[in-house]
Amino acid sequence: MKTNRRCRALLAVSLNLMALLFSTTAFITTHWCEGTQRVPKPSCGKEKKTNCLNYSGNETANETNQNVVHYSWETGDDRFLFRYFHTGIWYSCEENINAAGEKCRSFIDLAPASEKGVLWLSVVSEVLYIMLLVVGFSLMCLELFHSSSVIDGLKLNAFAAVFTVLSGLLGMVAHMMYTQVFQVTVSLGPEDWRPHSWDYGWSFCLAWGSFTCCMAASVTTLNSYTKTVIEFRHKRKIFEQGFREEQNFLDQEAIKYFRERTEEERAEAGDLRLQCLHSCSPNRKMCAVSCIYFLAKKTNDSSVSRRETWESDLLTLRY
Repeated sequence: MKTNRRCRALLAVSLNLMALLFSTTAFITTHWCEGTQRVPKPSCGKEKKTNCLNYSGNETANETNQNVVHYSWETGDDRFLFRYFHTGIWYSCEENINAAGEKCRSFIDLAPASEKGVLWLSVVSEVLYIMLLVVGFSLMCLELFHSSSVIDGLKLNAFAAVFTVLSGLLGMVAHMMYTQVFQVTVSLGPEDWRPHSWDYGWSFCLAWGSFTCCMAASVTTLNSYTKTVIEFRHKRKIFEQGFREEQNFLDQEAIKYFRERTEEERAEAGDLRLQCLHSCSPNRKMCAVSCIYFLAKKTNDSSVSRRETWESDLLTLRY
């Protein structure tokens, strides 16, 4: 039983540690959602020759004379660039079309005013989710490595299961709230940010993977607690049944012993009474009376039938 409990505890600790690592990674990264944004192509210049609008005419003249009318034969989607972007809880980063690298801005500032409260609730829930995971992980480690007795281990196990379940519920709520905020921001966010197409990224997958590991750890911990309690109850029931059977056996033996002892005492008392009565002559009634009282006191029998026997003997001797 101890080996099975230890294996279940190790599995629960491993799942909780995975959930903690996944949730922390997802919280600090910016790949919850990713996709492309459609932005107008910039004008071609000396430094930029590709992915730009090349107007007809002399480029140098076009750059110096702002009154010249520019013409471009590109139409439709050819006039736009589709730049890559990725968004997390804190920041939204998009590809910089004018230079190498990326430029990032706060996602909290991009969210509509009506959704900022929900977004902050999501952030707080994520923080509480990670903190409760840390508490559950600490309790599981204490139960695994520093538990001196089974009862203390069961108490730590129960508290760890409660904290882990609560953290999983908070994580689920936080992920759902962020998803709602992002979808609203896609429709009502700034024009220069709205995505043309998007999908969930690997950070989002890590977040829900963390929730899955968290709930698996809580189920494993509750299963370990329940199995240990059931095993103890079963052993206690078997012990009580064995004790009852042994007690019944001892009671029957005691009853049999006292019954045989009582029968032997009665037989011995009867023999002594007869011997006493025969040893006294009929003329010496007082001797017989004292003999009968002596025997009654010696046997220490207070039953009604025995007293009636002595009284009948006394009446016989008196008359």
